[in-house]
Amino acid sequence: MAVYRFRVTFEDYDEVTRDIEIGYDQTFEDLHNAIQKSIGFDGKNMASFYMTNDTWKKGKEITLVDMSDDEDESKIPIMSKSVLCDFIEDPHQKIIYIFDFMAMWTFQVELIKIVQEEKGVKYPQCIKSVGVAPKQYKNIKAPGIDDEEDDEPKSKRKNKEKIFDAAEVFDEGGDDEDDEFGEESEEEDEFGTEYGGEYDDNIREDV
Repeated sequence: MAVYRFRVTFEDYDEVTRDIEIGYDQTFEDLHNAIQKSIGFDGKNMASFYMTNDTWKKGKEITLVDMSDDEDESKIPIMSKSVLCDFIEDPHQKIIYIFDFMAMWTFQVELIKIVQEEKGVKYPQCIKSVGVAPKQYKNIKAPGIDDEEDDEPKSKRKNKEKIFDAAEVFDEGGDDEDDEFGEESEEEDEFGTEYGGEYDDNIREDV
């Protein structure tokens, strides 16, 4: 049995490559699963292969799930029913593989060699792995969150809230306390004026 050897490269990470061997009579779904396994992705999103020419111009699409209507005459082939050899026309066939149409992970898949099957080997298999694949899911913070506040320990944020509340209460009652203090000051001034003279006279008499 003939075996296709494909080199799979991330479009944005040229240094990360995987060489995958797969039987000529296996399906695009088998190739899809092999790619996912080789890069550590979970395979839980939509994906499509696109047959291309030598300049990587997209042509016929082969999709993971059939999204077309039953009445649609131009149905897109699905991976599970599409055998590789039925689409491979060039000994250096180029294919674009897109996974997760939100994240748009894009790969270039190129046929680099056709070899004979080895007895006892289970295909597809990854025979060469170069570079560490990027993480499938990136951490994205929701908009409007202050990074510094978000990084603070909860206990520290609670202490700040308590201090703020105490200061607020003090400010609200501050005017009343100042008024009372002012009235008391006036009374003391009146007291001093009223009795201060007698006190001074007594001192003078003693002298």
